[in-house]
Amino acid sequence: MTKKSLNEKIAELDTLTNWFYGEEFSLDQATEKYKAAVTLAKEIEEDLKNLKNEITIIDKDFKEE
Repeated sequence: MTKKSLNEKIAELDTLTNWFYGEEFSLDQATEKYKAAVTLAKEIEEDLKNLKNEITIIDKDFKEE
């Protein structure tokens, strides 16, 4: 399985959240979609945290030069 990029995850989360406002919304699927959205949001948060740490390290290295 290929790892999704941050942009792909954000797009998928956007699709999931828009589903709740669309005509295809159903209570039967709401719990499943909500859980998927929460999981995806946590992955995005972790990716952003890692990206921030990487930028901080690069910035620190740049300032030392």
